[in-house]
Amino acid sequence: MTTKLETLEAALRNTLGDHISDLTVALGEVTVVVKASSYLTAMRNLRDHADLRFDEMMDLCGVDYSTYRDGAWEGPRFAVVSHLLSTSHNWRVRVRVFAPDDDLPVVASMTEVWSTANWYEREAFDFFGILFEGHNDLRRILTDYGFIGHPFRKDFPVTGYVEMRYDPQQKRVIYQPVTIDPREITPRVIREENYGMK
Repeated sequence: MTTKLETLEAALRNTLGDHISDLTVALGEVTVVVKASSYLTAMRNLRDHADLRFDEMMDLCGVDYSTYRDGAWEGPRFAVVSHLLSTSHNWRVRVRVFAPDDDLPVVASMTEVWSTANWYEREAFDFFGILFEGHNDLRRILTDYGFIGHPFRKDFPVTGYVEMRYDPQQKRVIYQPVTIDPREITPRVIREENYGMK
């Protein structure tokens, strides 16, 4: 007797075929890595094929692999990971696609397949700088419109480049270089010599 995961794995392999770069089953979850060149076709098949029917996109996010496995990662730097749900079959799948160019990461947009991809893709663009080809409104969604860089990239400084503050003389919000002074914070317990002694 085959398990539910084995049935899903077989259906994925049969439906996606050559679109799959890798398929793993671990910890009760199925992860499919699809080729960037056939990403849109594969995702349409996942939604429309009767054996799969992944009718809901639950999540989509960007990933920066530049420091993965302590820098031992040798594959492409940026990936887009989607989590799909089939309400008719009651199963889930994780789909990963790697952007082929690290300097200009571009993958196909999924907005015509699932409308929920719209804001998810805007967030991945905003935080990671991943471009989604075919997205009709790709602009920042969580950072300020004048923001420089992409804050979830591993090479983005923790303090950022600029800070924003209200200037009472100019009566407006202004940008200025970051003024955070690095300092060592020592817990009070260590600072006080007689702490805890009676």
